[in-house]
Amino acid sequence: MADEGMTLADGSAEQLPALGSSHPRRGKRQKPTTSGSSALSIRGLHAYYGTAHVLHGVDFEADAGSAVAVLGRNGAGKSTMLKSIAGTGDVARTGVVQIGDTELQGMRADQVARCGVQLVPEDRRVFAGLSVRENLELAARGAHVARGVDYVGRILSVFPEIEAFLGSGGGELSGGQQQMVAVARALVGEPRLLLLDEPSTGLAPVVVDRLLESLQKLRSFGATMLVAEQNVNFALEVCDEVVILEKGMPVFRGTKAEVNNNPDLKKSYLEV
Repeated sequence: MADEGMTLADGSAEQLPALGSSHPRRGKRQKPTTSGSSALSIRGLHAYYGTAHVLHGVDFEADAGSAVAVLGRNGAGKSTMLKSIAGTGDVARTGVVQIGDTELQGMRADQVARCGVQLVPEDRRVFAGLSVRENLELAARGAHVARGVDYVGRILSVFPEIEAFLGSGGGELSGGQQQMVAVARALVGEPRLLLLDEPSTGLAPVVVDRLLESLQKLRSFGATMLVAEQNVNFALEVCDEVVILEKGMPVFRGTKAEVNNNPDLKKSYLEV
């Protein structure tokens, strides 16, 4: 059964250049740049759970409309990076997090959401006691969607399967159906930045394939996407760009082709 509660809105001091050889190699420290096309800009981001220091001075940028896979082993800081951007309450952060020209540091998660940032958490957080339609309606109210806007029709263009269970309770859905609803709910307000935390976790392979098709369709919505994933192949099918985290710092930034063509990179940072 889905968790009660819902999140409506809820990178490093050193980066590696694109790898031209078969072995990962460190590059010089690069000063982050700003660009008019940058949808997300992070500078000097540190994140903490209590006294645990998880992210260490992360620098990162994502261009408008891009899809970036955030990869790394368990504990590398993937989910923490997304939560830090979204401003969730369990993560303390310092540094600069900016979407467009808007500085997000110090904002609550609901305020970050109103700036166009939506986080789809790993545990989905679909309201179990509400129907799917009511889950979407609640999201629409939270996003201040104008009356008369056909957000349901827009959602069904990406997830047509949802039409069959719009009247079903959130707690009655399968894991794959819940994931579709969680992503759909985030799309209601047409976000500028969509953060997906481990979207394929716990899903059967056939459901993962269907979810993959839907996420590829999301590119037409124009939102910038960050996808944190343990499933490397899934993430590389969705995204064109890749950042790899290791111990809370990016150790690689490049294209999915560079990752696919470099087995040593995968072995060093992505294999268990």
